[in-house]
Amino acid sequence: MSNYKKVKYACYATNVTMSIVGNLSPILFLTFRSLYSISYSLLGLLVLINFSTQLFVDLMCSFFSHKFNMSVAIKTIPVLATIGLILYAMTPFILPNNIYLGLVIGTIIFSASSGFAEVLISPVIAAIPSENPEREMSKLHSIYAWGVVGVIIISTLFLLFIGKESWQWLALIFATVPLIATLLFFSSTLPKLETPEKMSGVIKLLKNKGLWLCFFAIFLGGLLECTMAQWSSSYIEQALGIPKVWGDIFGVALFSVMLGLGRSLYAKFGKNITKVLFLSAIGCVVCYLLAVVVNVPVIGLIACALTGFTVAMMWPGCLIIGADRFPTAGVFIYAMMASGGDLGAAVGPQLVGIITDTVSGSSFGIDLATRLSLTPEQLGMKCGLLIGVLFAIIAVFVFLYIMKTHKKTTLPLQEQNAISEQ
Repeated sequence: MSNYKKVKYACYATNVTMSIVGNLSPILFLTFRSLYSISYSLLGLLVLINFSTQLFVDLMCSFFSHKFNMSVAIKTIPVLATIGLILYAMTPFILPNNIYLGLVIGTIIFSASSGFAEVLISPVIAAIPSENPEREMSKLHSIYAWGVVGVIIISTLFLLFIGKESWQWLALIFATVPLIATLLFFSSTLPKLETPEKMSGVIKLLKNKGLWLCFFAIFLGGLLECTMAQWSSSYIEQALGIPKVWGDIFGVALFSVMLGLGRSLYAKFGKNITKVLFLSAIGCVVCYLLAVVVNVPVIGLIACALTGFTVAMMWPGCLIIGADRFPTAGVFIYAMMASGGDLGAAVGPQLVGIITDTVSGSSFGIDLATRLSLTPEQLGMKCGLLIGVLFAIIAVFVFLYIMKTHKKTTLPLQEQNAISEQ
C-alpha cells in the first residue's frame, strides 16, 4: 500500500469518525434520560457544546493556521477523537456522581477533533495528486454521509439487542475507528499543505469579496443540509402523522442515504460543479416546498428524503469552488469555509425551532391551524420549514451567479503535482 493510499484511508476513517461524534449523543439522548435522569435542556446543551467547540476550532484555524505544524496537527485529530470517545464511554466509572460532567468533557475533546478534521482533512485530499480532484473531494464527503447511515443502523441494532444499559460498549466500539485512523496517519507521510505565511496574508484574503461569496454559499449549503437532517424525523412524525419508528428511519437514515448517494454519484461521474450546485438549489426549493405544502404523508416523506440528494454536493461543492478560487490560500480557505458551513448548520435548525414555537404558541397560529384542520404544532413546523424554502431560493441566485462568473483554474492540480515531485 503506497503512502498516499494510507493517507487517503486515514482521511476516510477520520470522516467516519466525524459522523460518529456528530450523531452518537443524539442517538443516546433517551438512554441518558432514562438511566441518569438528565434533563432535556442539558441533553440539548451537549449538541450546542459540540457545535460551539467545532466553530471555535474553525475560527482559530482561520486566523492562526500559519502557526501550526500541519503534520502534527493532522495526526493528532484521530488521537483526540479516540481519547474523547473513551472518556465519554468510561464516564459512569470515572465520574459516577457527576455523569453529565464526564459527558461534557468527552464531548469537548472529540468535538475539537471534529473541528480540526473539518478544516484539515479536505486540504489533505486536495493536496494528493489526482486526475480529478473534484471527484476525490466528493468521495471524501460521501463517506461522511455513509458513516451516518452506519452509525444509525449499528446503534439502533446494538440498543435493541444488547440493551441501553450497555451503551458504553457502543461508544468503545466506535472508538476503534479513530484508532485505526491514528495508526494509518502515523505510518504514512503526509503531503505538504499551503498556509498563509503570516497574519497579513490572512487579512488580505479577508478583504477579498470573492472569499465572502464562497463563505455565504457554504453557509447556505450547511443551513439547507442540517435543517432537514435535524428536523425531518420530528416533522415526519408531527406534521405528517407517520409513526415515530418510521419517522426515525426515513427522517434520518434515508436522508443520509440520499446524501451519500448524491456525493458518490458525483465522485464517479460528476463534472461542472457550478452547474450541479445551481440545479441542486432548484431541486432543493422543490423538495422543501413539497414537504411543507403537500398534505399527502407519503409525498412529504419522499420529499424530505430527496432533500438529502439535492443538498448532497452543496458543502463539498463549495469547498471545491473555494479551493479553486484561492489556490494559494491552502488551509485558510478550508477553515473559513468550515466556519461558514457550521454557522449555517447552527442557524437553520435554530430558526426552525423559534418559528415553530412562535407560531404554535400564538393565538393567530392556533386560529389559523383550526381553519386549516391542523394542530398548532403541525402548522408551526410547516411554517418553520418554510425557512428552508426561503434560503433555497436565495441559494438558486447565489449559485447562478457563481456559475456565470466562476473561471476554473488548473493551478491547484499543478501545485499538487509539483509538490509530489519534490
